[in-house]
Amino acid sequence: EVNPKVPYVLGKSNKIHVSEVDKIVEYERPIMPYDTPESDDIAKKISDYIIAEVPDGATIQLGLGNVSTAIGYGLMTKNDLGIHTELFNQPMIDLIENGNVTNKCKGFMDGLNVYSFSLGTEKLYKFLDKNPAMYCAPFDFVNDPRIIAKNKRFVSINSTMSIDIYGQCASECIAWNQQSGTGGQLDFVRGAQWSEGGKSFIAMTSSFIKNGKRVSKIVSSFAPGSVVTTPRSDVQYVATEYGCVNLKPLSIGDRARALIGLAHPDFRDELREEAKAHGLMK
Repeated sequence: EVNPKVPYVLGKSNKIHVSEVDKIVEYERPIMPYDTPESDDIAKKISDYIIAEVPDGATIQLGLGNVSTAIGYGLMTKNDLGIHTELFNQPMIDLIENGNVTNKCKGFMDGLNVYSFSLGTEKLYKFLDKNPAMYCAPFDFVNDPRIIAKNKRFVSINSTMSIDIYGQCASECIAWNQQSGTGGQLDFVRGAQWSEGGKSFIAMTSSFIKNGKRVSKIVSSFAPGSVVTTPRSDVQYVATEYGCVNLKPLSIGDRARALIGLAHPDFRDELREEAKAHGLMK
């Protein structure tokens, strides 16, 4: 399908020769916009914890959602940022236009905003169109941890649906109910930590409301059918509205204590009792 409303992107493998297709359908229609979610006070609080850990000159990766949006706009306090991300999202345009992103300190593909796909408003799509500062490339390049690690001070920021007190992340499904795919989460978690001066963050709200009842995202164990997206041995920083903790140097017991401290207060006693019952804490 050929649509003149779709931006012409520059980068790696961005062209298909006419000889490679069997049929072409020409159709002109506007691209459906993706409205950036509003950030609430909780998202902004999580953002504050993470922004404090992001140095000037960092290369960043962000995902979707109100927490990522809050972090994106919060980065307007930083200087000389670079972009290497699976998703190029709306806040990134403002960071570029505001001068926060210069891409001069990346150490790899300096001067270019590297990405694989984009969701946003008409303004975003016009920004991408024939923009020489934008470099669109396939996922097997952008998401390759070895490529990610070539950037200096890489900071990856991802979310998860649930995390257990070992530090494992279930980011794809709730029990047997599939919600999304694996995406590039594990790739960016690993690539960021392999990067010189890099860090990776799992950012999430501590709980959510379902059918009028509060449910904890931090659990003692996952429901049957849940898939582990990021193993505990790979997870580094975890942030909720109650703080931000580096799990990497911690023992199993200290991990449990740290994660319980990040949980909503309504669930902390129950989580402690379950951890003690299974011998993870005294």
